[in-house]
This record gives sequence, structure tokens and C-alpha cells, in this order.
Amino acid sequence: QLQLVESGGGLVQAGGSLRLSCAASGRTFRSYAMGWFRQTPGKEREFVAAISWSGGLTYYADSVKDRFTISRDNVRNTLYLQMNSLKPEDTAVYYCTAGGMEGGALRSYGSWGQGTQVTVSS
Repeated sequence: QLQLVESGGGLVQAGGSLRLSCAASGRTFRSYAMGWFRQTPGKEREFVAAISWSGGLTYYADSVKDRFTISRDNVRNTLYLQMNSLKPEDTAVYYCTAGGMEGGALRSYGSWGQGTQVTVSS
């Protein structure tokens, strides 16, 4: 089972950028599709982006398409999320997870990191 640690969150003004990282332990990282989800208080965790094990296939939620870019480094066992043109509605705790890509999203296998807070001020 993968151990996942997110980092890179912070406070940024609207229109700014942040790059999130998710460090994974375990030799099986490269075997899994990976993804990012986010959650705000009182709401369910929502899908943000996913990437196949090879990096050749990506999915994005409509709300972040053309602003966010998911990528991975299978040598460094790290998943990334480059977030540009941030909006106040992007404010959330962001989580990474491993799972299966289906239906234009990612179905998590249940391993989650502790999350990293992203706050976008208007």
C-alpha cells in the first residue's frame, strides 16, 4: 500500500499559481494511476485530476480544465499538480490518491495523504 504525503499548499491571491507535490513511498508507485481530489468543509471530496501510470492519459474536472496540469515523475515517485489562474473557489484541502481511471475520473483505492491546504484570496 502506498504512503502518500502532500505538500506545496499555501495562501495565494486570485490569479496566482501554486504547485502541489505528492511524495509516495513504495516501489509500486509507477504501477498506479494517480489523482488529486479536493474537499471543503461540509462538502464531499471532489475529483480534480487524474493521470495514468505512464503519464500518457490525463483527466480533468471541467472546473479546472485549462488551468491545472497534472504530471508525475516515476523515478522520484512524485505526483504534481500545477495550478494556474487560481480562483477563490479553488480554496480547499487537496489530497492525492492512487486508483483506477474510469468514466473520465479516478476511483480511489482508498489510500489518501493528509492533505495540503490551498487558500485563494480575492
